[in-house]
Amino acid sequence: MSFPTDLEIAQSAKPKHIKEVAAHLGVGEEHLYYYGQNKAKLPLSLIDDEKVKQSKLILVSAVNPTPAGEGKTTVSIGLNEGLNKIGKKAVVVLREPSLGPVFGIKGGAAGGGYSQVIPMEDINLHFTGDFSAVEKANNLLSALIDNNIQSKTRSLSIDPRTIVWKRVMDMNDRALRNTIIGLGGTMQGVPREDGFNITPASEVMAILCMAKNIEDLKERLGNIFIGYTYEKKPVYARDLKAEAAMAILLKDAIQPNLVQTLEGNPAIIHGGPFANIAQGTNTILATKMGLSLGDYVVTEAGFGADLGAEKFLNIKCGYAGIKPEAFVLVATIRALRHHGGAKKEEYNTPSIEKVKAGFANLAKHIENAKHYNLTPVVAINHFPADTEEEIKLVQEECAKMGVKAVVSYGFSKGGEGTKELAQAVVEVIESGVNKFEKLYDWNLSVEEKIKTIATKIYGASEVNYSAKARRQLKTIKDLGYDALPVCMAKTQKSLSDNDKLVGRPEGFEVNVREFEFAAGAGFVIPILGNMMRMPGLPAVPASEGMDIDANGVITGLS
Repeated sequence: MSFPTDLEIAQSAKPKHIKEVAAHLGVGEEHLYYYGQNKAKLPLSLIDDEKVKQSKLILVSAVNPTPAGEGKTTVSIGLNEGLNKIGKKAVVVLREPSLGPVFGIKGGAAGGGYSQVIPMEDINLHFTGDFSAVEKANNLLSALIDNNIQSKTRSLSIDPRTIVWKRVMDMNDRALRNTIIGLGGTMQGVPREDGFNITPASEVMAILCMAKNIEDLKERLGNIFIGYTYEKKPVYARDLKAEAAMAILLKDAIQPNLVQTLEGNPAIIHGGPFANIAQGTNTILATKMGLSLGDYVVTEAGFGADLGAEKFLNIKCGYAGIKPEAFVLVATIRALRHHGGAKKEEYNTPSIEKVKAGFANLAKHIENAKHYNLTPVVAINHFPADTEEEIKLVQEECAKMGVKAVVSYGFSKGGEGTKELAQAVVEVIESGVNKFEKLYDWNLSVEEKIKTIATKIYGASEVNYSAKARRQLKTIKDLGYDALPVCMAKTQKSLSDNDKLVGRPEGFEVNVREFEFAAGAGFVIPILGNMMRMPGLPAVPASEGMDIDANGVITGLS
């Protein structure tokens, strides 16, 4: 009998009413804003800053992934199940999935197998409408910009050639990357170049994830940089009096969402920026909500540890005033085969030689964790094609680096399959070995911060800047943004900025093509290589395999 699909497993679950899940956290139903029986919003009043300091934060990241990912979310959910199995009051805090990948190639982001959050279909589709609210707030600002350009009486004299703000849509649609708007005559607006990003790439999403409360949200929205006037003066969203209306559209979206795992344990899901083009972490508010309501909080950061974890540790921890007590690095045998030279069709073919060669990628991430004074626990996310010989090799090599590697069977066994991992994580926390330290001082120059990340985390030998990037560096300094942290936009497929360099490349140079800055979110964005903020669909989109029957039952969603 074949193993059931993720959707089949999720649809066979018998979920608790969400008020029962909330009660496990000590939250009465009078505090819940219901979205049906299985989803609810949690009010910000439940955040307790004193409790936040007492609870234990566990960060989950990974090696550089294969295109399908290595299961950070699956391991995070499984670890939460395992912690609850061994008697800990634990909560998992995750990002919300974007519709683009759901209908594209990567699929959803609700975990997999017997380590999932439910209702899986709702979470992977429209959920509680947070992405829609971000999209509307973003596009309201776009409409206000073009309305002001059209105005003859209230014009700010915005130079359309300098506008950096784009519209967004939560779908992979390459045809919208670059557009011309305002065609059709004088009543249809002023023609100019524009384009679309995918919703997770919106600065509004980044701001939602950085905001501390409604007032902070409004201030950050007002700080969004739009472009320049014809007199070369910077223009911000606050100049259009946009921030209050944008915040109104986000009034519900700012509240974290409570759902449950397959085993009925609490899960908070909120915010969803990508880690290759944004900060790749859930909201500060969701993490603090978890820390307020649970004793152990498991959270993940997107893509490999060189992206999501680096940004979590250097950006989110700084703004939120939090620190991880444990760091879990997810590795798969198939990813190590990949980094050891295996082709896609060989990912499931056992090869001790390729795993041995590919271990260099995992070793680099272990070394990187130690730059933050963190000793990681390696979670080997188990796949059926893994051999005992390959697993033993990884565990022995990790042991040589002073790191414990534990096989995680969360996908196939749920919490029963992650109790050993949970115990290993608790032991690391209780040992007190981890004393988190930031990688760099925000007050360093932008160039010094980039060089620190590129050389220490990526392993680069040098950083090069295009002429355009050099000019933009001067603009960043002139606008007073040089003391902000940096949020690198880089391929997730390699430690370098070249996605063809797998394993642990050495002696390479990193190339900064251009800069963007998210003044509202609070970081500078160096763009390495040809990073795009609007993905395209693959030749055979996942949507082609989906269906819904007369009773509303969905099939083909993953």
